[in-house]
Amino acid sequence: MFRTGRVLLIYTGGTIGMGLNPKTNALEPLDFNHLVTQMPEFAAVPVGVDVHQFPEPIDSSDMAPPLWARIVEILVGHYDRYDGFVILHGTDTMAFTASALSFMLQNLTKPVILTGSQLPINQLRTDGKENLITSIEIAAAFRPDGTPRVPEVCIYFSGKLLRGNRATKINSEGFNAFDSFNLPPLAEAGVNIIYHDDLILRPDFTSPMTPHFAMDSSVVVFTLFPGIQEETVRYLLTSSHLRGIVMRTYGSGNAPQLPWLMQLLNEAYARGIIIVNITQCAAGPVQMARYSGGFLLKNAGVISGYDSTVECAIAKLMHLLAHSTDADFIRRQMNRPLCGEITVHE
Repeated sequence: MFRTGRVLLIYTGGTIGMGLNPKTNALEPLDFNHLVTQMPEFAAVPVGVDVHQFPEPIDSSDMAPPLWARIVEILVGHYDRYDGFVILHGTDTMAFTASALSFMLQNLTKPVILTGSQLPINQLRTDGKENLITSIEIAAAFRPDGTPRVPEVCIYFSGKLLRGNRATKINSEGFNAFDSFNLPPLAEAGVNIIYHDDLILRPDFTSPMTPHFAMDSSVVVFTLFPGIQEETVRYLLTSSHLRGIVMRTYGSGNAPQLPWLMQLLNEAYARGIIIVNITQCAAGPVQMARYSGGFLLKNAGVISGYDSTVECAIAKLMHLLAHSTDADFIRRQMNRPLCGEITVHE
């Protein structure tokens, strides 16, 4: 079912809106407003679509917190006039942006669907048209009670609607570019769009959406590997500007039992640095009490990231650090789901 309203299409950049320069054979940004008018498929969609285009399309490799804030400003400025939003975005950092927006749009009551493509939309074999049209349909879908069907930040790609803060890019060439290993798709598009309503978040529709604009980038991702050197880790953990660390450990959250590593982590904890443990594995959660290597990290003040993706852990940490200087409060918030981003088993 569709609302009798409008969807705002926000083009930030990415492959979907590019064209091939016949002289250089390189992909270059096109006027997406013009492309939309050339797509007869739009006439068949029973939803009004308006386009908001960034003045200069952004290569998604250049995406950064100030641009996330700009997207939030656009959403806030148009929030009451549209029933849903579709954000066209490059695939390389789409999962980072989706994760960030899920925290920046508190109590989101309307769909915000990020999508894009692996081939430009004006190429014959493009995946862009299906991704775009289905995203618009999902952004305009509603329940019998009149509330939006999917009031979440999501990524739609290649037939699957994924929670944005659970998704990660898995393929640089195939059309199935994204997956969500620790949460099934919220919807699947075939002949019909099948929604899995039991998985979809339900906000408080009686309360307003609260936007947040600030993110603190004083974080780093730290990946363990066999043979890691003390001086390298010391240099990283003693940076004067560092406030948060996402530490990618082995298996269910394990680390080498090196006395110098535990000492450095203890010292970082004492300075108020938030250290979040996530696994290097694609699927499964961190279980720090399972093996001694994880238990030692817990004793050193490292907190569990549960089944968080690295993109989500970074975005959540940046969001919390921007809004609080209380390290204990931030640690507690990192250990509870704020918008369906982790699964916590008591």
